[in-house]
Amino acid sequence: YLNSVRSATSGTFHLTMNTHSRLSILLAALWWGSLSGLGFLVIPLLFTHLPSPAAAGAMAAKLFTAQTWLSIGCTMLLLLVLNKKEAPALSLSAQAAMKFVVAGLLLAVLVEFGVAPNIVNARASGGDLRFWHGLGSAMYLAQWLAAGWTLWSLSLSVKAHARLTK
Repeated sequence: YLNSVRSATSGTFHLTMNTHSRLSILLAALWWGSLSGLGFLVIPLLFTHLPSPAAAGAMAAKLFTAQTWLSIGCTMLLLLVLNKKEAPALSLSAQAAMKFVVAGLLLAVLVEFGVAPNIVNARASGGDLRFWHGLGSAMYLAQWLAAGWTLWSLSLSVKAHARLTK
C-alpha cells in the first residue's frame, strides 16, 4: 500500500511538474512570438502600406500598447507558474529565466509609461523625437531578447528534466 501511495504521489508530482513546464513554455512562446510578429512584421507593414507615416505611427502606438499589456500578462503568469511553492527547486536554467522575465516586465512597463509619453510629447512639441524613438526601439529589442532568452532557458530546463526522468 505504501509503495502505491508513493508512486501515485510521484506520478501526481510528475504530472504537475510537466504541466507547469508546458505552461511556462507556452507563455514564453506567446510573449516572444507576439513581440517578434509585431516588431518585425506588422509595424514595418504599417509604414509600407498606410498612406502616411503619421497614420502608421498612430496605429503602431495603439498596437504597441496592446503588446505591452500582453507582455505584462505573460510575464506575470510566468512568474506565478515558475514560483510554485510545491515544486522542487528550480533548475539553473529556470532560475535564469526568472531574471529575464522580470527584466522583460520592467522593460515593457518602462517603454509604455516612460518612453511612449515622451514620444508623443516630442512629436507634438518639436522635442527630440529621434532620441525617444531610438530609446524605445532599443528597449523593445532588449525586451525581445529577454523573452527569447526566457523561452530558450525554459526549453532547456524541460529538456534536462525529461532526460532525468527517463
